[in-house]
Amino acid sequence: MVVVYENSLKIAVDFDGTIVENNYPKIGREMLFAFATLKELQKKGHRLILWTFRTGSCLEEAIEYCRQNGVEFFAVNENYPGEVMDESYSRKLNADIFIDDRNIGGFIGWSRVWQLLSPGDPKMALLHPEAHKNFPKTKRGFLGFGKKS
Repeated sequence: MVVVYENSLKIAVDFDGTIVENNYPKIGREMLFAFATLKELQKKGHRLILWTFRTGSCLEEAIEYCRQNGVEFFAVNENYPGEVMDESYSRKLNADIFIDDRNIGGFIGWSRVWQLLSPGDPKMALLHPEAHKNFPKTKRGFLGFGKKS
């Protein structure tokens, strides 16, 4: 059962190049702090969606790899578990935030992700010692990203 809190976000997370180093179709090494950050985000009640190009057995291997590292996703390549897609639906996910290595400027790293999503969290200093320096606190907009209109 997924616990959803009032201020929880739906966060779409890419696999290759984001959770693990890009070695597709093989599974690369874990990116520094990836699973520690994902687990903490889940503890805060955020719903994580695995959003990946992988399909078939490659996708199943990625899901199992994450499960073995303590992360089970709310959904995989869909907005919610069991979503039925047809041509009347957009393939775009309805997520508040996308964490992906294909962003402009590339992947920002899990320490920076943690800074943006958990400013002022005392656990940040334990999980990511270099990530807690003087980060400005915002209410929900995360310095302009994910603002609701």
